Amino acid sequence: MPADLPLNDGSALPALGFGLYKVAPDETGAVVAAGLEAGYRLIDGAELYGNERELGEALRRAADAPGFDREALTVTSKFWGEASQEPAAVRAAFDASERAVGRIDVYMIHWPRPARDRYVDVWRALVELHREGRVRTIGVSNFTEQHLERIIGETGVTPAVNQVESHPWLPQRELRAFHARHGIVTQAWSPLGRSRVLEDPTIGAIAERLGVSPAQAIIRWHLQTGGALVPKSTHPHRLRENLDVDRFALSDADMAAIAALETGERTGTHPDERN
Repeated sequence: MPADLPLNDGSALPALGFGLYKVAPDETGAVVAAGLEAGYRLIDGAELYGNERELGEALRRAADAPGFDREALTVTSKFWGEASQEPAAVRAAFDASERAVGRIDVYMIHWPRPARDRYVDVWRALVELHREGRVRTIGVSNFTEQHLERIIGETGVTPAVNQVESHPWLPQRELRAFHARHGIVTQAWSPLGRSRVLEDPTIGAIAERLGVSPAQAIIRWHLQTGGALVPKSTHPHRLRENLDVDRFALSDADMAAIAALETGERTGTHPDERN
């Protein structure tokens, strides 16, 4: 089992979880059950995903199973904020997600939406939720170094996590260095480049030599960089396979070969373009 990563709020985050982005509501219960059975301790959800009610139902069913330990599980949600960035809207969204899911352990701002210039106010609302004991950990998603500098500078509170697109084509080196200086954990979404990086011949050669899948090789790369990640799959065997990455390690030569794949190519939206 990949190790937990310490957070700057005194808690910890499982380095490897699974995400529910684009998991259909009618598939969510089965995916959550398969993930829990495989041994995952982090489920990455969000208001946007449209499946929080089904996630909550799956967690309530799991609570009746022998050996289920909710205290060992980290559940994430995110504030979408497309309709409104007002603090009241943040609280209303959190309340709705909490009613659907149950306890939320990590709550994030999904996007900074910089053109609206309200992300500092949204961050202050999350800080209040944390101070009230409503949520254990607060973080952000898709924030650049500039966005982070501003919320830290204006509120004095540093996010524990920044979830960003990151994979071998887009390792986010400069942002990761900023995170390291401020004790922020880098958590990768689209860690496999929406499966496109799996076809890279360098990844394929490393995986073949190690006797693992290309996905396992990339997941291992993420873990050896010291970050966290939330790959998504709706297939139980792939969920299990993605978690089975402790039995091998990438060499320095492997890490260097993967580092050489950097192109800066994104598979999703740039943070400054989401308004």
